[in-house]
Amino acid sequence: QVQLAESGGGLVQPGGSLRLSCVVSVSPLPFSRYTMGWYRQAPGKERELVATIYTSGSTKYADSTRGRFTISRDNAKNTVYLQSDALKPEDTAVYFCNAGGPNGQWGPGTQVTVSS
Repeated sequence: QVQLAESGGGLVQPGGSLRLSCVVSVSPLPFSRYTMGWYRQAPGKERELVATIYTSGSTKYADSTRGRFTISRDNAKNTVYLQSDALKPEDTAVYFCNAGGPNGQWGPGTQVTVSS
């Protein structure tokens, strides 16, 4: 069983930064065995991949977030992070934490709004 809980969303001005966190409760496999990802969904749009971090620690980013966002994980804390810098209004969306890929488990999401 896997449960995810995101935090860290909010309102930020363009050019600002946010750090999203996702604490994961897992059993029977340990957290370190899961590929973790961040996705987002803006109003009227489909959910899209933001970043993925594999069990090896290697990462993958969407073209729209590469160079501005950084995904990381702390296996000792069962937590995955998304450091979001140089935020743009088009980054406004609900951000979801994911364990195990699109057919895996999802958190309830956290709202990120980038606006002046």
